[in-house]
Amino acid sequence: MSERRVFLDVGIGVTRGIVTLDGRPERMLLQRNDDEPRLALGARLIARITKVEPAIATAFLDLGGGHEAILPFKPEARPVRGGAIVIEIRSEPRDGKLAVARQVGEGEGAPRLLAEAPGVREALEFLVRDVPIIEGREARRTADDAEAEALETIHPLPGGGTLAIEPTRALTAIDVDLGERKGVDAKRVTRHANHAALAESARLLRLKGLGGLVVLDLVGRGHDGAALLAAARLAFGPDNPGVAIGPVGRFGTMELSIPRRTRPLLERLRQADGALNDRTLAERLIRRIQVEAEAQPGGRLAASCAPAVAKAAEPLARLLAARIGARFVITSDPARPRERLDVAVA
Repeated sequence: MSERRVFLDVGIGVTRGIVTLDGRPERMLLQRNDDEPRLALGARLIARITKVEPAIATAFLDLGGGHEAILPFKPEARPVRGGAIVIEIRSEPRDGKLAVARQVGEGEGAPRLLAEAPGVREALEFLVRDVPIIEGREARRTADDAEAEALETIHPLPGGGTLAIEPTRALTAIDVDLGERKGVDAKRVTRHANHAALAESARLLRLKGLGGLVVLDLVGRGHDGAALLAAARLAFGPDNPGVAIGPVGRFGTMELSIPRRTRPLLERLRQADGALNDRTLAERLIRRIQVEAEAQPGGRLAASCAPAVAKAAEPLARLLAARIGARFVITSDPARPRERLDVAVA
């Protein structure tokens, strides 16, 4: 029987929530202090309809503060341009795509936030019921491990082989590779690898926050389509409602459609070229200073990083100083590689 545990790491300017499945990270929720509350999953707002496109059954919404969303509608429920409605954010914005909303009532007045989205703690309690939430150092370590795994492209498969997960603008491609997976019966080896790949794909897609169209390239030939479909339904059950699974195609691929809800974790942690963004590096630097400060009570600390990271760390450093005192200094070094972060006793 699968076991899920829940962790909450309340850091400096960022809160991370982790759900593990049998000891491995399955979900990671990330909430930063500078996130826009109007665009968070579950937020409720008064929105103004600015444009209606009947050809694509979509309305464009003004959320206030320069933020927008789209509202899909049915032909019999076509909204009226200029009207005010109450909406709830059902899918966060991602990579140039607007947030998606659903209408929950009629509204009046200017666009504005009515109710913020549930916080990380509330979201964890909703995802995993009646399980105690673990905090403190264990939660921090678990969150660090989950973040590291989410950033990987190639993942090991239980029993041998690998799984490569690569998102594109159109879809997420998953490639299963047997590698040196051992066994006398080749058909049995490939069957077990494909079933393991489905379970791992489901876990890792949830961890990375990836949805939409997914194409999984299975190994071997002559697949047992019914068995694989049953395994996929079991693996992706936690992502329902809204999951659609296609049969194994003639080329050995399986297509799935998974609801998009939160912004993909990779988009939040990385910049366009795939490197960690300045905010992510700044958070890591602040965490290292905090850990060292806990290990050296009263000691003075010196940190060094690239200029862009130091700039991103400034507001977080003020929050940390309010907690542990101004006993650390962050030095900007133009010659330092972006991802090199050093913290030492001064």
